[in-house]
Amino acid sequence: MCGDIEYQDQKIYFPQPGAWLLVCLRDGSVTWIAWGRCKDEAISKFPNGSWARLNSIKSGKWKPWHPRPVLIAADQFMEKDHDNQSHWVSLDTRIAIQGLLAERDNECGFMWVIINTPPEYAWIQHDCWPRLVRLTVFSALQ
Repeated sequence: MCGDIEYQDQKIYFPQPGAWLLVCLRDGSVTWIAWGRCKDEAISKFPNGSWARLNSIKSGKWKPWHPRPVLIAADQFMEKDHDNQSHWVSLDTRIAIQGLLAERDNECGFMWVIINTPPEYAWIQHDCWPRLVRLTVFSALQ
């Protein structure tokens, strides 16, 4: 399961109510935005979950939500294997997690963009992996 991050010594867990992450918008501004939606949250049209597959974004599934790319500030992220064991993966300061900002009907939230697990992490045996992007310009995330 894709989930949790650590940023500036603060661990943020997706299933935690009110999980917000620091994101950098395309215009360079930085803000805190609600991270996805848990199944148990109040009635909402926003999709359940904390992530969106890259291929579903490219195929147009997210088009009704007017998707926009964002960068998520993180020092490390956590993945769980099939035995539900947590594995924290540290990120270089020049790397960010790509996110998807989605808006519709006055609702706004964002998800991680995920891809298939890279071969070097195949031992985790999970097909959910955040899309990591190299920062070409050092942004306010640092």
